Amino acid sequence: MRADALVLFGATGDLARKKLFPALYEMEEAGELEISVFGIASSKWTQSEFRAIAERAIRERIKNVDETVLKNLLDELHLIVGDYRSPETFVQLRDALAAFTLPVIYLAIAPDMFSTVTQGLADVGITKSARVVVEKPFGRDLPSAIALDDSLKKILPEDQIYRIDHYLGKESVEDLLVFRFANTLFEPVWNRNYIASVQITMSESFGIEGRGKFYDGVGATRDVLQNHLMQILSMLAMEPPIDLSSQSMQDEKIKVLSAVRDLQPADVIRGQYVGYLEEDGVAEHSDTETFVAMRLFIDNWRWEGVPFYLRTGKKMAETTMEAVIEFKQPPRLLFTIAGATKPLPNIVRFRLGVRDGVDISLQAKAPGSALVTYPVDLTVEFAAALGERKEAYERLLDAALEGDHFRFTRIDAVLQSWQVLDPILKSPTKLHPYFAHSWGPDEALELVPSGWNIVGKDVSKR
Repeated sequence: MRADALVLFGATGDLARKKLFPALYEMEEAGELEISVFGIASSKWTQSEFRAIAERAIRERIKNVDETVLKNLLDELHLIVGDYRSPETFVQLRDALAAFTLPVIYLAIAPDMFSTVTQGLADVGITKSARVVVEKPFGRDLPSAIALDDSLKKILPEDQIYRIDHYLGKESVEDLLVFRFANTLFEPVWNRNYIASVQITMSESFGIEGRGKFYDGVGATRDVLQNHLMQILSMLAMEPPIDLSSQSMQDEKIKVLSAVRDLQPADVIRGQYVGYLEEDGVAEHSDTETFVAMRLFIDNWRWEGVPFYLRTGKKMAETTMEAVIEFKQPPRLLFTIAGATKPLPNIVRFRLGVRDGVDISLQAKAPGSALVTYPVDLTVEFAAALGERKEAYERLLDAALEGDHFRFTRIDAVLQSWQVLDPILKSPTKLHPYFAHSWGPDEALELVPSGWNIVGKDVSKR
């Protein structure tokens, strides 16, 4: 059953302005919204001020705004001003929702307020028939994630909780599943017999952008690796699900994460960009990593012995998100001559960022009389080939309204990803400095014996 109201806690926050309001506009334009939206915030704005903020956020991020669509959306926005700790706030919300039967409650707030807000909702009876969406991070380590889940489960059953990792809303991430399981060409070689390594990179060319106090308490491991990169890892490595139900998908992801070998200190490189300690809000002698790279092994039949390399960082050489699957070389390199450079291996490259697509690097005969090879790429950009795609938050909001858990994560998967990272969170490895616009500390470059595969704009120059 589709929900008939949407409630945004944190309606005046950064996430709402940058992602949620533009997503609501896109849904309105597509005819997929058609519900009232209630914003809850402590900012003492008037209704007109609230709508003006939403309008500004939409115009900043949407090209060629349709004025009729925008007006229709703004007319459906309603602000309730109140303190999240005050019972009166929830009484106001209950009264506002009196005419609705199935609201979606979106908690775009700090995780330490989840329990307070859900208890306030329960006290006035709203949680009896509501879906509650919670934003990452879901905890900051395994014990806190368990405690947070326990506090929510006292009020809400699992099927009413929707845990967001916006990477699960990206169409390019779902492409990983389709590529693997819809193409007979690749599934037979997607294993330890043919694949040499898997590398996943999420790099950002910018820094912490004024979020020093928040980021200093989180770091790259908690902010990106525990959620985004672990999701991509599990989708690349999972077995085929028996069907496309949320339960089947989550079951296979759990199997992958449960098979990850215990991390050792030598498998993890932490870094911090030079200048981080001068950022506003950062502690004087902060040990928070802005970069992390690690080597993982999945001890199961399919992946035994294949290294998975993950890295993410701020102030890197460029902003990109790529997964690179490197295949083993043929048993004999026939098409070489003495003194020639060793041919590059076959590579499948998934681009999951701005230019979503896939590249397949092959060897072809080089021009001339000699029978030698030269690398060529078969490249597809999905937007050019298939048309423009929906943004992640648009798809996630629609899924929550529909009651579809497919693009959300289950608690046992969340806890298992924390379990994988628990050793390095309890005993962090040495912090290495690196300069802005690099690919991280030199120690991370040495983590991969053959070197990290080229990613981003430099791929075309290799």
